[in-house]
Amino acid sequence: MPRLVVDMADRRPLLRVPSWALARIRGALPPSWEVVAVETSADGTGDGGDRASPEALAAVSDAEVYFGFGVPAEILRAGPGLRWVHSGTAGIGASLSPEMRERDDVVFTNSAGVHAVPIAETVLAMILYFARGLDFAVAANARARWETEPFEAADSPVREVAGSTVGIVGFGGIGREVAARVRALGARVVALKRRPAEPEPGVRIVYGAEGLGCLLEESDVIVLAAPETGETRGMIDAAALARARPGAVLVNVARGGLVVEDALVAALRAGRLRGAALDVFAIEPLPASSPLWRLPNVLVTPHVSAATHRFWERETALIEENLERYLAGRPLRNVVDKRAGY
Repeated sequence: MPRLVVDMADRRPLLRVPSWALARIRGALPPSWEVVAVETSADGTGDGGDRASPEALAAVSDAEVYFGFGVPAEILRAGPGLRWVHSGTAGIGASLSPEMRERDDVVFTNSAGVHAVPIAETVLAMILYFARGLDFAVAANARARWETEPFEAADSPVREVAGSTVGIVGFGGIGREVAARVRALGARVVALKRRPAEPEPGVRIVYGAEGLGCLLEESDVIVLAAPETGETRGMIDAAALARARPGAVLVNVARGGLVVEDALVAALRAGRLRGAALDVFAIEPLPASSPLWRLPNVLVTPHVSAATHRFWERETALIEENLERYLAGRPLRNVVDKRAGY
């Protein structure tokens, strides 16, 4: 009897697989399939945990398919019969172990796109936070002060999103959702992609190092929405920040490794940037000693930009479609390129 293991009892209540989703997964399979739902709590934060519970390891020993938040290397070692593994995360860096890269017999899919809408809405909120001076209002609130000067000064950084330029580094599902929202507010969009793509209405697509330079120089807001790979790691360094338009805002909802944090802190302290809205960091949780906590022009959110009550609605729809494709022998959606890293 073929077996599918669902190891998605996340410790976070909002992400824990609900009973109705398990019922729909079972309903998408023929009666000959066995579905095992692991009850031990899992840690799906970030790209997912790097360890599996004894219960999960025992369940995958005879399994053909595994669903989890991340795919620890020990799952692959314990499941020699696995043919398809799926992660409920969009980021997959923690799952790209040597075992994963070597298992050519295992198809690896992720949840890219499932998180795009809530993350894009978070990005929009972050852009408006700085564009409309809400950082000044929050600071004044804490002091019980009625302060209009930051909004009314001749050199006030308070601006309209309309007519501004938003640069998006990484034009996948999240980047496209961000573009749709800022364009609706009247912003221009420049997007950086790794590979040539079809033209996108209202979006100027640029490529490579030259394209990144143009994006940095032209953008009032720089949104990082690219996966962390060998090519993107550390891409926003001191040199990149020096090319950024003075007074720009940096938004990072990708991975902390894309940004050299010391260089960012220096740029913020020097006043080169209007501010930074950061949901991800090189070390998570962000240490209390980090100067990012204390800079007045930094908005920190604790890697929660994807939080939504609609996650399982979208995740279940993706799983159901891929189960139909898998059973029919058709290509799956969201297959990860293990060599490219996304």
